[in-house]
Amino acid sequence: MPIELSTLGGDGSDGLDGADALSEAVGALRAWQYEGAPMQLHPGDLGWYWRFGAQATAAAVRTWRRDGQILAVGLLDGAELLRLTVAPDARRDEELAQRLADDLTRAERGVLGEGEAYVETPAGTRVRELLFEEGWGTGEPWTQLCRDLTAPVPGPGVRIEVVGPERARARTAVHRAAFGRPTFTDERWHAMAAGLPYADARCLLAYDDRDNAVAAVTVWSAGPGRPGLLEPMGVHPDHRGHGYGRAVTIAAAAALRELGSSSAVVFTPSVNAGAVATYKSAGFRQLPEIRDQHRGA
Repeated sequence: MPIELSTLGGDGSDGLDGADALSEAVGALRAWQYEGAPMQLHPGDLGWYWRFGAQATAAAVRTWRRDGQILAVGLLDGAELLRLTVAPDARRDEELAQRLADDLTRAERGVLGEGEAYVETPAGTRVRELLFEEGWGTGEPWTQLCRDLTAPVPGPGVRIEVVGPERARARTAVHRAAFGRPTFTDERWHAMAAGLPYADARCLLAYDDRDNAVAAVTVWSAGPGRPGLLEPMGVHPDHRGHGYGRAVTIAAAAALRELGSSSAVVFTPSVNAGAVATYKSAGFRQLPEIRDQHRGA
């Protein structure tokens, strides 16, 4: 059977409605996480995108199948960036790689448009090699950091609260201040929390000794014995320089351990030296840099 590309927009053309197709994609991503895997799309990435709603998330997801089995999943994180991963046993599949490369370079396939584009592809995949052969270059470096969760995690040294609906406003306010963008509204938090991946996720708030919410993080489990993800973490700009980023990151690692995760992973642009230092101070080990693949305009 040939490789088939599906857009999870819910038109039923692939035999699944949007909700069922999203559930299947999340399930595949969970199953593909394991210790030592190259950087790849995590179910938490879909969970964080879910803040835009289930319909928008479905519209942003692409799957590639053979005989009904998902072999690759992509998330369009904006018009010019596809975050792509491949099933562990299909990373060197030549037919799949050729189909992926073709779909990524032909705008009429409905994945990426004409002109400048970026693709995240795991190291060691055949499609990554093919894109380089077709003239794609490399983008800016990202740093991956990881903390093993075999041993107990020490206390963070500040008060930590697990965010429920009643504290969503405080959570979103810290995020907006930390990142300087107004887009993470209370409504979007509730949409994210209603998403399938959030069943294995937690939002945490850190407080100072005056009961101000000073830092926030969301953690995403992929299931027991699998790596969990931090996405995103931020510190309110009025409270930086006091160790709250380190504290909430330690709390994030502890929360993932409670959820059964084998490790905690996080990614940040390598130019963000402050973030890299914060994660390292919280017991995360820096791994080799990774780069997107880039096609010029």
